[in-house]
Amino acid sequence: MHLITAGELRTVLHYRMLIERLRQAFRAGCSAPPGPRYVIPTYGTHDAALALNPAWQTGRRIGVSVATTFPDNLKRHLPADHASYLLHDGTTGVLQAVLDGRALTTYRTAAASALAASYVARPDAERLLMVGTGALVPHLIEAYAVVLPLREVLVWGRDRTKAEKIAARFRRGAFRVTATTDLKGAVAGAHVVSCATAATEPVLQGAWLMPGTHVDLVGSLTPEMREADDDVIRRSRLFVDSRDGACWQAGDLAHPLATGLLTPDDVAADLFELTRGDRGGRRYYDQITLFKSAGVAVEDLAAAELAVEMVVHNETLR
Repeated sequence: MHLITAGELRTVLHYRMLIERLRQAFRAGCSAPPGPRYVIPTYGTHDAALALNPAWQTGRRIGVSVATTFPDNLKRHLPADHASYLLHDGTTGVLQAVLDGRALTTYRTAAASALAASYVARPDAERLLMVGTGALVPHLIEAYAVVLPLREVLVWGRDRTKAEKIAARFRRGAFRVTATTDLKGAVAGAHVVSCATAATEPVLQGAWLMPGTHVDLVGSLTPEMREADDDVIRRSRLFVDSRDGACWQAGDLAHPLATGLLTPDDVAADLFELTRGDRGGRRYYDQITLFKSAGVAVEDLAAAELAVEMVVHNETLR
């Protein structure tokens, strides 16, 4: 049985391989019923939550994400969210690995955005704007660089110091990464705008978007959160990782659906349909496209399988 830490995931999960593995996983599909979510009393200000999310491919492997949310951890200067991922043999049920669930989610989320971009972003997209300064942002930049010919990346955040620190991490890279304080101007000059924030009010306005832009919304994970205004939604051809999750869990789509601005038929395709060729991606060069992700269990399973395979491969080389 393997115990794979966040540091070890960094050494074995390379985005070129991970993106291709996700492509194959969405094509193949898997069983992923909704998992239970429990409220855990803490006797603090807020109750905690425990969520279990299973996925399996018959005869291959079974994966289960075990995630906790303790909001009061922020007062203790600890992350609110923690997770582990358990990977079992699909034939015997034997536990094969326990992986750092938070890190695994980071990698598969960035890879899913890049996978979507390979279908719906302009293939010549050179300028990326990252909106946000969280831990996911450097991973999104790395993943996008695999599928797009990036030459310039701008990073915007409410805290300029954090944006500058992210830019400094890529100082010797193959493309230039700099921080910006001009969000409107940066959006107008971008080929891809990727938002990874915890915003509850839109930070991205549709009036700022230029024809041909691809928008990637990663951060809004609850119906109360929004990163883009209605004009962004109205102007875009819409794509999601999964229709059930992204349409009803995330405020960027759930709110327009609730008000009647959108109908479920307005979503052009999900990643299952794109990877299988059932539906097309970008239709023309100047089209504005939008990808909204909320997380799909097949992504975790595919990333965990790849990580274990790479760990075993590395061990055989020693």
